Amino acid sequence: MDLTCTEEERDFRARLREWLGKTLPELPARPSPDDWPGRRAYDLGWQRRLHDAGYAGLHWPVDAGGRGATPTQHLIFLEETERAGAPYVGANFVGLLHAGPTIAAEGTAEQRARWLPPVLRGDEVWCQGFSEPGAGSDLASLRTRAVRDGDAYVVTGSKIWTSHAEVADWCELLVRTDPQAPRHRGISWLALPMDAPGITVRPLRTLAGSAEFAEVFLDEVRVPVANRVGAENDGWRVTMVTLSFERGTAFVGEVVACRRTLTRLARTAQANGRWDDPVLRRTLGRLHGEFGALWRLTQWNVSEAQRSGGVPGTGGSVFKLAYSHARQELYDVAAEVLGADCLSLEEEWTLDRLSSLSYTIAAGTSQIQRNIVAERILGLPKGR
Repeated sequence: MDLTCTEEERDFRARLREWLGKTLPELPARPSPDDWPGRRAYDLGWQRRLHDAGYAGLHWPVDAGGRGATPTQHLIFLEETERAGAPYVGANFVGLLHAGPTIAAEGTAEQRARWLPPVLRGDEVWCQGFSEPGAGSDLASLRTRAVRDGDAYVVTGSKIWTSHAEVADWCELLVRTDPQAPRHRGISWLALPMDAPGITVRPLRTLAGSAEFAEVFLDEVRVPVANRVGAENDGWRVTMVTLSFERGTAFVGEVVACRRTLTRLARTAQANGRWDDPVLRRTLGRLHGEFGALWRLTQWNVSEAQRSGGVPGTGGSVFKLAYSHARQELYDVAAEVLGADCLSLEEEWTLDRLSSLSYTIAAGTSQIQRNIVAERILGLPKGR
């Protein structure tokens, strides 16, 4: 891994910093967390600004509409946008970080041309239809069925924890196309138009009171066969590509955010008299070291993805496992420092702490990540 900045990359940082300084003050006010149509419009508006300035899909391959940036440029972009307080991907995260990269890696030329430009321009939002009520961590046991009928699949079943389904145009959908095949075979990856007849979306309210997830019910929904990414019954392999992006590179911007939060927390402790506690100082120092190590691991994962054609490897599971627990501990310490101020749902700290509780479940539970690390990295035998 060589992430030494070249003169070109230093110029890239300076230009990006200048652009952010001019652009961020022009942004409209952020909408209310409960205003999902408003949040969609806000997030798409930010994506359009990135696109028009040449920063959309920065690290995507050039033939997928991206700029083919170096790993260092990608990381510079993440550092500078987070430090400047720029909007995150928001409602665009499935399209930009999961579905889009999967289509770029596995889709046909026609599929790339249809779906990738609208994601990069900020025209369309995607959601993720993987988990089901009985198939969360054990994703391969999914039961949503797709029966071939001429040039379409007829899909029946349900999904849960479908991120941003209420404002999405498309859904990356896993379906069972061969119920007789072994569990990990007989699955296909489809692009589902969310305005198709037979779809019902029911928002789910989280512990923090937000509703970015939903249940999705599919009643004989017709999906064109042309919307299948990868071969029929090869969806599990395609899904592993999607999950490698979800675990390997989708969280990298949040590491920068957590490092910034840690600095704010230390300053708060100094201001409110908690800094005299040696146990607290040691905990903050250790977390500083952990997030520094996670950033180095992020750099390694991004570089590894670049060398392997853009698809992250199993190192993403190491990152996801360590990051989930470090983030939870960070906000546990925040509650300790802030005391009663953490009890108000109006406080940003409180919402972030409640959100952190989901990280050992989202994108594959910590138990699943440990299995992946044990079997695919350490070469240990599979458990019975």
